[in-house]
Amino acid sequence: MDWKASDLRARAPRRGLHDITPLVAAELSRLGVREGMVFLFLKHTGASLCISENYDPTAKRDLEAFLDRIAPDGEVWHAHTIEGDDDSSSHMKSILTGVSLSIPVAEGRMLLGTWQGIYLCEHRKHPEERKILVRALVA
Repeated sequence: MDWKASDLRARAPRRGLHDITPLVAAELSRLGVREGMVFLFLKHTGASLCISENYDPTAKRDLEAFLDRIAPDGEVWHAHTIEGDDDSSSHMKSILTGVSLSIPVAEGRMLLGTWQGIYLCEHRKHPEERKILVRALVA
């Protein structure tokens, strides 16, 4: 067993879910990962990672709407608003979807389901560059 490591940087063009599956797949190829597990960790609290359907775009829109409904911006009870009215809500959305993923890899491909994709979930109105740690345990 051996470890491969790298960091990815991504900036979403807007708030919402952004498919980064090709970005992660390209990085695994560059690292030469053929068999093992890839671990992704996002080093931010105003964004998150998730695996969701990436075939029908309405699934992504529904998830974005769900997150906005469950954790809306600018609620009167939000005390943490140092960086704007989306400060508290972005952290709430982040804990709902999480900041880490583990995905098995075989024959150089992530073993995602037919309709699954990896998403960077940007929860801020004004996206920043996000850093994603990529660690692969290879057989």
